[in-house]
Amino acid sequence: MAAAQAVSSARRHFRSLELVLGLLLTVGMGLAVLFSGILFPDGGESMDLMARLTPPFQSLAHPLGTDPLGRDVLARVIVGGQISLTVGVLSVVGAVIVGTIVGLVAGYYRGIAEVLLMRFADIQLALPFILLAIMFLAILGTGIDKIIFFMVVAQWVQYARLVRGSVLALRDREFILSARAIGVGNGRIIFTHILPNVLGPIVILMTLNVANNILLESSLTFLGLGVDPLIPSWGGMLADGRTYLQTAWWVSVFPGLAIMFTVLGLNLLGDWLRDLLDPTGQTSR
Repeated sequence: MAAAQAVSSARRHFRSLELVLGLLLTVGMGLAVLFSGILFPDGGESMDLMARLTPPFQSLAHPLGTDPLGRDVLARVIVGGQISLTVGVLSVVGAVIVGTIVGLVAGYYRGIAEVLLMRFADIQLALPFILLAIMFLAILGTGIDKIIFFMVVAQWVQYARLVRGSVLALRDREFILSARAIGVGNGRIIFTHILPNVLGPIVILMTLNVANNILLESSLTFLGLGVDPLIPSWGGMLADGRTYLQTAWWVSVFPGLAIMFTVLGLNLLGDWLRDLLDPTGQTSR
């Protein structure tokens, strides 16, 4: 009976609308961006001044219209996704590595290491993100590598606090005490007994933070603090089209929709993972 219920629950999870829609949106955008070099060899930079500001759905050559320089909006939206997805994924991976290590050390060893690391984390959380971003990027300059580095520095705290809390709940459990009693070293306990038990919450937070970082990169680029304006990006396209909203709405609307659908897909996947990995906290359907 219990096995039948488990199978039924698994089938329900994997037939969830959140999973299907999240995968369609995320994988679809990911594949389009991955093969953008094949689909658009010119990188969305080819200009046709005779076709500038062509409305969408009126030309087979430019199905989503063109921008003020006659560049194809569809090509620039797909190519521009490379920047946003690269920043979103790499910044989260970096923050996870740093934050997980800090959280494991602080939660397992406690003492002065925990006090120093967590107080530093509290101080960083008290700093306004946007002001910190403006100061950081104004000093070091803009660029993809600097944005990724800044997001890692700004967001490792979330993972450190999450992992520390989980480690504190695990460090005195019976299986950890048994491992210590038979002489298992601290390093092996941390990486083979504790870390696998905290990966669930980390994966969920990673999924949600990739979506959040895509929004942050687009916002910083929109404000002129992101990537080079000559490089196609969703935030840059929004900034370029803001002066044409009344006459050429498609220049800003389509990159905005790309951001919305990508973030929606990642959030749906994150919600599905939360329900899968934490059955006690399932959202009501």
